[in-house]
Amino acid sequence: MTEEYKRLGAVVPADDERHKHLYSTPVGKQTLVSNITVANRGNSDQEVSVSVSIPLIGDDGLDFVPSPLFIAVSRDSTKSVTSFDGITWTQRTLPVRADWRSVVYGNNTFVTVATYTSIAATSPDGITWTQRVLPVTTAWYSATYGNNTFVAISKASSIAATSTNGITWTQRTLPASAAWHFVTYGNNTFVAVSTTSSIAATSPDGITWTQRTLPVSATWRSVTYGNNTFVAVAYSSSIAATSPDGITWTQRTLPANTTWRSVTYGNNTFLAITGSWSGGSIAATSPDGITWTQRTLPVSANWVSATYGNNTFVVLTVNSDLAASSTDGITWTQSTLPVSADWQPINYGVAALLPVPSKSTMLYQNFSIPARSSEVLEPGIALSENNTITVKGSENTTFSIYGVELS
Repeated sequence: MTEEYKRLGAVVPADDERHKHLYSTPVGKQTLVSNITVANRGNSDQEVSVSVSIPLIGDDGLDFVPSPLFIAVSRDSTKSVTSFDGITWTQRTLPVRADWRSVVYGNNTFVTVATYTSIAATSPDGITWTQRVLPVTTAWYSATYGNNTFVAISKASSIAATSTNGITWTQRTLPASAAWHFVTYGNNTFVAVSTTSSIAATSPDGITWTQRTLPVSATWRSVTYGNNTFVAVAYSSSIAATSPDGITWTQRTLPANTTWRSVTYGNNTFLAITGSWSGGSIAATSPDGITWTQRTLPVSANWVSATYGNNTFVVLTVNSDLAASSTDGITWTQSTLPVSADWQPINYGVAALLPVPSKSTMLYQNFSIPARSSEVLEPGIALSENNTITVKGSENTTFSIYGVELS
């Protein structure tokens, strides 16, 4: 058997769940996890109470909660990758080789679309995919979910499409033929931005669209929503823009004139990243989309996409196997994908319903850890297929769990 020591998961101050899922045995695999080390990373001298347990799938005493999943698709291939924490990644297979451009989660379903085709695909878990058909062959480029609706837009036309389930799609019409590059949802509104223009569009339902105007003509590449604000960033510039409603926009200034590629929101923070074929390591964070602070990604690369979920920012690159994760957008940890590919926008959803302890579980150990200390749990735990390790800790505590996985 091979031996690999790795971080199984972490709980950060924002977590206040009753239980925190950290690790699941892969499907079809039995695993021995030994030398489990729980480290209290907090600066407080207050002790942290932690309970590590193994739920039994099918036990009537279990509750079921969604399990988090980061997922990315690649261009001109069948490659996809998934991760529960943004650190450890597993390669997956899409149903057909295509120029996959965007992936989104909603209605218990992952949906991805491919450009210059009529191909889409759906998955309940990011692992098993089924090919679907979009209403027309065009340059499908971005997709999002909101208001119980999937919306996809085309980069080289006025074509859009909507679906309630990712399977059956209806063609829609954007208010202008433009190089539509990105679509997002927030504040009960779909917002799309186009590149090399000042054209934007809003819709309450993905069906009826109204043309809007961004504050300046620029190579708008990405738009997101958070903190009651839409934020858009432009490539090869220091230009950003904010809007409370997607209608009225105000120009803002990013901390560097460079190749801004993607913007996302989480942990009360907007994060924008840069990347180009010649490399880039500049990022920026903002609490409001107005005042930005320059940050540094862990290595210079063609960073292409950013997302947030499970209390973690995750960013990916084009034509490499590099990824990085951060809890705050400031301090980053580099990780490696299982394969190099032309990765396209990453997204976050939930993979399945996983069990957490309720009336009865296989309790492993109860213990306490002083601040800035760690404890090794002995002996190892034998996990069968789909068994799960969860932990329970005091609210607003910070700790990590590590282990040796023998498989």
